[in-house]
Amino acid sequence: MTAPAIPEPRPSAGYLAAYEHQVLLYLRNWRGSLFSNFAQPALFLLAMGVGLGSYVDKGGANATDGVSYLQFLAPALLVSSVMQGASSEGTFPVLAGFHWVRRYYAMYATPLTPRAIAFGQLAWNATHALMVGSIFCVIIALFGAAATPGIVWSVPIGVLTGMAFSAPIAAFMSTQRDTNAWNNIWRFGITPLFLFSGTFFPIDRLPELLRPIAWLLPLWHGVDLARSAALGTIGQAPLLALAHVAILLAMAVGGTWAMFVMFRRQLEA
Repeated sequence: MTAPAIPEPRPSAGYLAAYEHQVLLYLRNWRGSLFSNFAQPALFLLAMGVGLGSYVDKGGANATDGVSYLQFLAPALLVSSVMQGASSEGTFPVLAGFHWVRRYYAMYATPLTPRAIAFGQLAWNATHALMVGSIFCVIIALFGAAATPGIVWSVPIGVLTGMAFSAPIAAFMSTQRDTNAWNNIWRFGITPLFLFSGTFFPIDRLPELLRPIAWLLPLWHGVDLARSAALGTIGQAPLLALAHVAILLAMAVGGTWAMFVMFRRQLEA
């Protein structure tokens, strides 16, 4: 008597199972990320927007597009915070999955495909970015830092910006064996972007020689798009807004493709 054949899982079921795994991991460890994901951005908003902003506002609103410094800073800080969180999700969890805990290999020993495993990580990164952005948006509203209801658009813009960073970083980190690469990414990439992408001051305050460099920085596209949406000025330069979306979307899609390729190479090696 032959044993009954085990039905092959539906492809969609594998993708959802990989995503569910990431959600369950977070539910076990969420307390450790409370400060970095939620409290730290709120403290930054309080210190820079309210503390430093009180001095900036004394100089007049011309330096901050006619609004208070707190309202000028809030959408940019939301996007920057989401970007940093999404970038982190593309580093240590990926290193753990391949080299420290090797859970990706355990998942690959099941019917899950490399693409499903990569999708689960990527989908969770997007979910986490959405969660962080949404809570930060509520904090902005409670601080009275929302210039218009358009601040809600900063959340999906932040998620798109986060995925434009998280996906290619995850693809790259799948090839690494330690945290040295991530330290260099943070030291020479994330931190300079955070400081010089228009988060804290308009890039037209930079020296003329540095402005073209700022235009090329990927975070600036998310910051400028979110700020224009939050301040209600996005209609003044619709083509620029479309360019921002196209560039961020191209980075996210390209990074996703690279992540699928690199996960398959690593798992099938």
